[in-house]
Amino acid sequence: MLKFIKTFSVFVGTIIGVGIFGLPYVALKAGFPTTLIYLLFLFLIAVFLHIIYGKVAVGTKELHRLPGYVGEYLGPAWKNLSFFIIGLGLVGALLAYLIIGGGFLNSIFSSYFGGNFLIYTLFFFISGSYLIFRGIKAISLIELPILAAFYTILALFFWKARPFIDPSYFKGVNLKFSFLPYGPILFSLWGLSVIPELKEMLEGRMESLKKVIIAGILVSAVTYLAFIFVVFGSSGPLTSEDAISGLGNIFGSNTIKLGFLFGVFTAFDSFVILGLTLKKIFQYDFGVSHKTAFLLTILMPLALFLAGIRRFIDVIGFTGAVAIGSEAIIVVFLYREFLRKKFSREMSIFYYFLPIFFVFGIIIESFYFFSR
Repeated sequence: MLKFIKTFSVFVGTIIGVGIFGLPYVALKAGFPTTLIYLLFLFLIAVFLHIIYGKVAVGTKELHRLPGYVGEYLGPAWKNLSFFIIGLGLVGALLAYLIIGGGFLNSIFSSYFGGNFLIYTLFFFISGSYLIFRGIKAISLIELPILAAFYTILALFFWKARPFIDPSYFKGVNLKFSFLPYGPILFSLWGLSVIPELKEMLEGRMESLKKVIIAGILVSAVTYLAFIFVVFGSSGPLTSEDAISGLGNIFGSNTIKLGFLFGVFTAFDSFVILGLTLKKIFQYDFGVSHKTAFLLTILMPLALFLAGIRRFIDVIGFTGAVAIGSEAIIVVFLYREFLRKKFSREMSIFYYFLPIFFVFGIIIESFYFFSR
């Protein structure tokens, strides 16, 4: 039971990242009903994709990350393509964590100790990089306390927000932004990169892994709904892109700082876990040394940040729709080939429909991203 709880906490800690802070703003722009429909639909798709990838991981003797599995079943060309796509997604996620984590630290401490956004982002970066260097054992020891602190702060935040929640905010729909929720919600429900870690922690037991996947994504989705209800329901038209800043005029500075602390916990937790995942892709699937893999992992998102790519909603929207959408397509092709090589008759038209769905999402998001 303890092993299950630890594994569950690592999975939920991976999924619930900075994407949560973009969802109230998405609800503001597209409308809560539209956001809810996307959340329910993408929840089902995310569960399905995580489970079929888990079957590939458990059903393969060799220890890989996604590019390694793709190389084994689909060949070296697909392996290189998958590495590029996964790397793009993980670097985009790490960049988003830097943007929001550094911003929240700055909002909490700059009035006490001085400094600026860049300094606090570098502090966030150095602290997370240390744990990435140490590895999964160091992370799993702190995962459960961090998750407990996360939900404690969320509960306190909910209690403070209750008197300000206005049900009328949840009725509107804006068709102009009807596609906006897709990228951020897909980004927010994605924890596929950590599935091989969960396989290791559960010693290859597929039934346990399936339970962790379903429970973890369900708890994450419910958490997102609660967060949207609290933030968007109380701030309405004042909802900001980072969710917390827009609440200042409603809750006061002390509660807002609690919200920023909530954000730091969330961003830091996922930054470490996904950073470790990218590092292990370099190590296990491309034979790179530990130190070189570590440097490649941490320096790429830092370089993009220093180059000035710092618009949070754009980063999570593009990463979700384009990078994660492409990764999802590869997972479907991987699973189809896995079934063929295992002489399985489990095949469905669903495996042909899904890639078309994600291609459609990539095209639309790319159009919106580059036209802004």
